Amino acid sequence: MIGFGPRLRIDDRKSFQKLKRVLERRIVDAVDLSKANDLADDELREEVEALASHVCASDSVGLPAEMREPMAREILDEIYGFGPLEPLMRDPEISEILVNGPDNVSIERDGLLTETEIRFADDEHLLQLIQRLARRAGNRITERSPVVEARLPDGTVLNAVIRPLAARGPVLSLRRSGAKSLTLEDLVRRDAMALEMAYFLAAAVRGRLSVLISGATGAGKTTLLAGLARLIPERERVITIEETAELELGRADAVSLETRSSSRPGQLDVTLRELLRTALRMRPDRLVLSEARGAEMPDFLRAVGAGHAGSMLTVNAVGTRDALARIELMAAGARSESSPNGLRQQVASAFQILVHVARLPSGERKVVRISELCGYFDDSYVIEDIFVYRSAGADDQGHELGMFYSTGYEPLCLPQLASLGYTLESDMFTPKELTPAGSTREPIEN
Repeated sequence: MIGFGPRLRIDDRKSFQKLKRVLERRIVDAVDLSKANDLADDELREEVEALASHVCASDSVGLPAEMREPMAREILDEIYGFGPLEPLMRDPEISEILVNGPDNVSIERDGLLTETEIRFADDEHLLQLIQRLARRAGNRITERSPVVEARLPDGTVLNAVIRPLAARGPVLSLRRSGAKSLTLEDLVRRDAMALEMAYFLAAAVRGRLSVLISGATGAGKTTLLAGLARLIPERERVITIEETAELELGRADAVSLETRSSSRPGQLDVTLRELLRTALRMRPDRLVLSEARGAEMPDFLRAVGAGHAGSMLTVNAVGTRDALARIELMAAGARSESSPNGLRQQVASAFQILVHVARLPSGERKVVRISELCGYFDDSYVIEDIFVYRSAGADDQGHELGMFYSTGYEPLCLPQLASLGYTLESDMFTPKELTPAGSTREPIEN
């Protein structure tokens, strides 16, 4: 026998995965490769499926009857899908899968991390999955090139690190694309922002105000950016620029550009700065740059000030002032020719609306601050908060009890928005608690 016989229990995941690897190799060896090239993908898969069922039912394997079907299904997942992670990939509520070695697989659902019972056989099993997924994305990962960041055909973003950089063995994360296609209405329903905040942001986007979104990693910057970019009028040409393409704008005319790392011999790196310069030659009305890194910042600031108003940018930062300071550093580090004060004036004129997002201890993601950048005066940015989120602790289940508020500040940009036909109700800006998600106002997407 090549199996574990009656000693194999359904909850013994390590033994299950080890036996699966043995059977998978046996099936692959049994496939007639000379005939496989003549078969369509569906026909080949049917043949492999039949072979997997036959092998799992074989007496020589000694697999208990109740485990034959699960084993055959997982072997197919190993060959065609995400291996042991396939059940997690089928769950639409899971936004991220984190694998910190063969015995530690966690998921993120509703902003909270939870460890699962999923196990790999060993480091080699996990490494083979990473290599297969990298090939599926048109990349490769080896000891000489031990890091990969790529987008899979289904939109999932793959990040992996292997030895020698990952000292304790392979590490993998899979970020689902579905989490990035939420609309502002979806975010209101999820209590990520109040209705008034969504209406204001929608008017700001349509009225061609440039928006800077800040927040920590995993706070929801890309999700909010996608929701805002979907509101750009159809008549305008939009170009998105990302390290790894994630933004789904729901419009066929949007141009999506992503960087390239030289993971293969003869390839050259294509940086964000080079993509931005290319985008500027493609007659964009608006630029949408996800996750600013540095060298591209002077070009972005010049572009926004030279006719590409209404563009959007995200940056890692702990607050709005920190975000502006980081943009200054990025621009200065890229050998900007401006003086410090001139650079700050350029930053102040580039952005009108500042939005900060955060992931709270409960795991919930909130838009915690929307502000207007009114300029640069007396060696300081003039920032006025329009809407804020104030925490009031958590209930017994750990859910946030805070509320969204309008501060009472009436934005200076309102006349500009009104001149373009986007008039906002004045009572939106009187100091008060904001409307809960169950309001019956007009849809935001209209």
